[in-house]
Order: sequence, then structure tokens, then C-alpha cells
Amino acid sequence: MSTMGSRLIDRLSLPADLKSLDRASLRQVAEEVREEIIATISQNGGHLGASLGTVELTIAVLAELELPKDAIVWDVGHQTYAYKLLTGRLAQFRTIRTFGGLSGFPCRGESPYDVYGTGHSSTSVSAAVGLLLGRSAATGRATDRGASPEADATSRLDSSGRVVAVIGDGALTGGMAYEALNHAGHLGIPVVVILNDNTMSIDKNVGAISNYLSRLRTDPALYRLRRDLERRLQRLPGVGDMVAMLGEQLKDSIKAALVPGMLFEELGFTYMGVVDGHDIAELRANIRRALLMEKPVLLHCRTVKGKGYPPAEEQPGRYHGVSGMKVSTASLPDSDRPTTYTRAFGEAMVELARRDDRVVGITAAMAIGTGLDLLREAMPERFYDVGIAEAHAVGLAAGLAAAGKRPVVAIYSTFLQRAYDQVIVEVCLQNLPVVFAVDRAGLVGEDGPTHHGAFDLSFLRIIPNLTVLVPSDEAELQRLLATALQLDGPCAIRYPRSSGRGARFSRPIEPFWGPWVETLREGKRVLVLAAGPIVATALEAAERSMAEGIELSVAVVRKVHPLDEEALRPLVEKHTAVITLEDNALAGGFGSAVLEAMASWGVWRPVVRLGLPDAFVSHGAVEELRRQVGLTPEAVCAAARALSSGGALLAE
Repeated sequence: MSTMGSRLIDRLSLPADLKSLDRASLRQVAEEVREEIIATISQNGGHLGASLGTVELTIAVLAELELPKDAIVWDVGHQTYAYKLLTGRLAQFRTIRTFGGLSGFPCRGESPYDVYGTGHSSTSVSAAVGLLLGRSAATGRATDRGASPEADATSRLDSSGRVVAVIGDGALTGGMAYEALNHAGHLGIPVVVILNDNTMSIDKNVGAISNYLSRLRTDPALYRLRRDLERRLQRLPGVGDMVAMLGEQLKDSIKAALVPGMLFEELGFTYMGVVDGHDIAELRANIRRALLMEKPVLLHCRTVKGKGYPPAEEQPGRYHGVSGMKVSTASLPDSDRPTTYTRAFGEAMVELARRDDRVVGITAAMAIGTGLDLLREAMPERFYDVGIAEAHAVGLAAGLAAAGKRPVVAIYSTFLQRAYDQVIVEVCLQNLPVVFAVDRAGLVGEDGPTHHGAFDLSFLRIIPNLTVLVPSDEAELQRLLATALQLDGPCAIRYPRSSGRGARFSRPIEPFWGPWVETLREGKRVLVLAAGPIVATALEAAERSMAEGIELSVAVVRKVHPLDEEALRPLVEKHTAVITLEDNALAGGFGSAVLEAMASWGVWRPVVRLGLPDAFVSHGAVEELRRQVGLTPEAVCAAARALSSGGALLAE
């Protein structure tokens, strides 16, 4: 294994020197990049399989483009660790995903090579088309502006710059990708789309598109056969003249008969593939050819997720994202912590589905991530994976509910944002009994701002007919799921990405009908209202405040919409000041709901709201991020101290 200082990559000026390296040297670069990725992720955690699978592809693209004059747009972003290493961030790479270190995703503020930031799926082709269209226009305007700051910012936007989008096969299950392909083909602009096909999202890809790509992979000889047949027909006496006369019509007929890639051809792209995504020389030759065509091209590359690390190759789902590992034994960290909220949800789904044959589970390519893999294993006929298609997942749920089923859509908070229209119009407007299990609510840690569930309370609680529940622990999550499945209208349950609080589970799982506002600690004057599991922070603050002679009352609120105002109002009126605590944006969140209720009652009290700021929160350990934004026991104590010193405001 290479050691730092003796490695080839430490002696190169990257990415420029990649162009002049021979094949053996490029293979050495690939080996060293893999070693660095594995060593770093073993300590920091991160997306292992996807980034190992794109090492050769990254090297080949960088060797053929002139960055940053040209641009690469990465889809999803978790496949970009090699790209970061090879674009001037080698020395900082071991800070990746740590507080103040490199982001785990492309980030415009981090490097000029990150021309476009991303964290979610199916967006790359749209962005690439926009870059191509905008570059020529921006370049012309920048010339007229002289040496202004804006002109400096656009100086890299060369109208001759080429743009490559790298999209995974999993992302091709998202409708936005086809909208962009359709538009690019219509425009005929010279965008090169590289399809990084490894048959995986986090888990195995599903659906007709996956099967279609599988047919391409299993018989790539069809592409060569079409090319050879066209050439031979053109050489035949008489037939060659007919080929020339019929032109594109005959060519299209040949392609339709022989090439499954005709789907992309019909969208206006020239299809090239299937190329070995781990053969740098073959990749470079095909990328060079695609760039020379000066029209929309889709280059289909076959890669192996986890390439170069056998455990990740054999179990790509398990090693998609890891929190750390021992490299020599490939062992992932064991945990004796309480059951995670995700696991508690998955186990409850199995039990509740067994009790009610109307219950079905829906995921958007996140069976393992949401815990629905347990339902898939136990009752596969009651499980639907729609691929990376969140809007369709919600629309499907609405149809199932209209047919008498009780669908549960398990989806990450930030991914649910992509189906907001469907939540409103397809489900809530029709008051259909769909349950939204909103995982990864609040701060999620090292994945950063693209994945923090910062806005769900704000955007969900304003929707009529929708009940929004927030369990305070993992056992309550199971009971609230049982409750939601008995409601006659839509319901959302939001919960964090974390271990639970060590609550004791009840069997069988019984619905929870209240109290929706419960006082957990009696104090004087200052009331802390906490939404969900963050109540633990309030309880710790109350213990600390005792030392200062401040006795805080602490109440947990389990239903944010609609608020239980009958229970909440007397509690607020009993105290002279209120602190609200939530793991959500302050704008429009739980604290705002409390203020709105107080205004409608005509009750005035000093209120301090603690939550996420009006800014995108960075990446890092959740504890570090909470200190940064002021969601700690110390922050609650400070707010209580300030309110308690308010003199007349707190006079009884």
C-alpha cells in the first residue's frame, strides 16, 4: 500500500497532469485514490461504494476536459470523492464531512471546480443544459461590463466550454432527468451525458428503466452490430445509393431494430455504449469521441459499485454509506445504543401490516434507509419501491388510499420536499388517509445542508386536513403510527435520524390518543414547550437551571398541527414566559404555531423561540451543529436566565 509522501498523486499538479500520464501511471493514480478514499472513510464515515465505483471514470473525464473552462455536473453528489481528491483538495481530503472541513457533496463555495452544487437525484442534466445555454449568453454580457466583480465571476464562463453531466442509473428513475433529456434533445445542444450504470441506488434498482438498461448491458454487441451493418450496407452496389437517398429514415429503422438504446436516440441523443467504466483508455477514447460530435450524446458506462474493496463490491447496499469501519476486517461499528427511530418504524410497519391487510408501504428507492426493508422481507406483496420518484410515490399512495388501502409513504424530510405539490393536491385536498413517515427530520449531521430536515414542520403544518405528529421517543413513534393508520384523513409523523431514547416498547402496539400536550416537569414562571425528541434537551436544561434557582416547567407537544389549544392555553396562562424548542427552522415552525395560537387567544407572554436559524446549516456531527445553532441545554438555560431577569415582565 502506498504511503503519503511517496505516492504519485502527491507529486502531481492535479488535475492538469492527468493528461500526460501513461496508462500504467493512470492505473497507479486510481489505486492510490481508492486507498485514500477507503482510509479516510474508515475514520470519518461517508459514501463508500458510489465513490469507489467512479474512480476511473473521474480520471478519464478530467484527462479529457479543460477545467475549469469546461464543467462537470455530478448527479446526487455522493460519487464525487475521487473528483475532490483530483481537483486540488487532496491535502484537505481527510477533513471531509467533519465540521469546518470539506463537504461530502459538490459545493460551489468550496472550489472553482465545483461549478454546481448537488445533493439530490436526477438534477444534473437540467443543470448542464442551463450551464451550456447560460455560458454563451453570460460571456457576451461580461465583455461589456469591463472589470466589474460580476465580470470576474463570469470570466470562466467561456462560450466554447464543454459541459459533461454524470448521472447514475438510479437517478434515471426520476422524472426530472427525462424532462431534461427531452429538452436537450429538442435543442440539439452539445451536452454529453455520462450514464454511470452500476445497477444500484442505495439498494438494487427497480422498475422498467432498470430492466431496460440491463438489456443494454447484457448485450453491448448490439451497438457494434448496428455500426457495422450501416457501413456494410453503404458499400453494397445499389444498396449504398439507397442508404444515402433514404438517409436518416433508414438509419433510424436499423437502430430501432437492433439497438435498445433507441429510447435515448428518440429523445435526440446519440447513444454510445456499453463502455467498461473501469478501463481508463477506453473511457477516454469514447469521451473524446462524444465531445467531438458537437450534439447531445449519452455515453453508457458499466461500473461496479464499491470497486476495489471486495466487501463493498459484494454488499454494495451495506457499504453505500458507513459511519466508519475497520479496513482490514471490513467490520462496521457495532452499537449497543437504543433502537433507532428508523428501525422502530420498520418493525412497527410489519406488526401493523399483519394486523390490517389494508396497510401497504411505499418507498422511493430507500427501503433500507427508511426501514421498509423489514416489510419487504416479511410481506413483499405489501411493499412498493417506485425508484427515485418521490412525486409518483405520493401520487401512487393517493390512488391506493382512494381504493381503500392504508398506504404509508416512508420518505426522508428533504426528499419529501420534491413531492410537495402531490402532498397538497393529491392527498390533502382530497382528504385521503395517507400516512407520511418523515424520516431524517431535523439535523442529520455529516450529510449537511442538502439533507438536514430543517423545513418539514414549517411546510407541513400549513396544509389543511393534515395532522402533524411528533413523537418524543421511539416507542411513541410506533404508537403514533398505529394512531395515524386509524385516522380518516392524511397524517405526517416526523422523527430524527438517530438512536432512540431507550424507551420501553409496548406489545401489541396500541394507538396513542393523548395527551398531545403533557407536562413532564413542574416549575415556576418559565415554561419550556418542546416538540418531539428534543424535549430531552429541555429536561437537561431544567436540571441545570435548578442550580441557579430557576425552576423550569417542561412540557412536550406531540401534535403540532392542529395544536391542542384546549390543553396548551391554560398551561401558557399559568406561566409568565415561554420558551419553545424545536429541531426545525424557526420561520413558520412550531414556535410560530404557538405564537399564532397566543395571538388568537389574546394572551401575551414574552416568548423566546429556539430552533434552526434562517440560514443553511453546515455539515458536521449533530452535537457540534447544535452548539453552532444554539440548540443545547446551555442555550435553554441562557434564555430562561434572560427571561427570569425580566423583572416586571415576570411579576406574578
